[in-house]
Amino acid sequence: MPQTQQLVDTLKFALKAHKKTYAHVAAVWELSEASVKRLFAERNLSIMRLEQACQLVGMEISDLVQLMNQRAQNITQLTREQEDEIAGDRVLLLVTVCALNRWTLAEILQHFTIKETEAIRCLARLDRLKIIDLLPGNRIKLLISANFHWRENGPIQQLFHGRLQDDFFDSRFDRQNERLLVVNGMLSHKSNAMLQKKMERLAREFDELNDDDAGLPLEQRHGVTMVVAMSDWRFGLFADLRR
Repeated sequence: MPQTQQLVDTLKFALKAHKKTYAHVAAVWELSEASVKRLFAERNLSIMRLEQACQLVGMEISDLVQLMNQRAQNITQLTREQEDEIAGDRVLLLVTVCALNRWTLAEILQHFTIKETEAIRCLARLDRLKIIDLLPGNRIKLLISANFHWRENGPIQQLFHGRLQDDFFDSRFDRQNERLLVVNGMLSHKSNAMLQKKMERLAREFDELNDDDAGLPLEQRHGVTMVVAMSDWRFGLFADLRR
């Protein structure tokens, strides 16, 4: 991730730590709250706006850079062996997903039939992997970087692709919190590339909203999987008619 984008992510982290909202930033920048959200999602801020936002939390840009460097030391990706360890243990995988979504130990035990000793064992393994810091009282502190991601085509991605995609697409997508859009057409390479960039921005906005809602009580947050995909139309339906 380019340093300017990391700096914007760090600014958002600092604002959240000081309980400053987009509304506070909008007042300083003299913009609408929607415009502020868009600028943060695009991670494209001028030096002047960075300075103004920093002043909201009593920081200079140099302080922001120092905080960014500290956060950069957090883990961004596991090794294949580490992912194998998580993918090979169903309970560990469940606890990992919950921890990454900022669940507490009590919430994990409340919602799943896992023994407390087993859950703590899994959290200790995540601590050893440096994904979390297991604090006194079994409190969970995430140690992952803002741009943490699973390995491309690694054990975790393969597990989700192989076992969960059928569950995902088994839905009729007709409930209140579901939506399925399928479109097809013919695009130039330029238009295709432009649309892929929009998809990337949408994924970043999803991450932004996920971070925004992380402080809400668990009963106000609901697990959501969003799949955004684009591929060549391979004419599978008409394969037998192709020359």
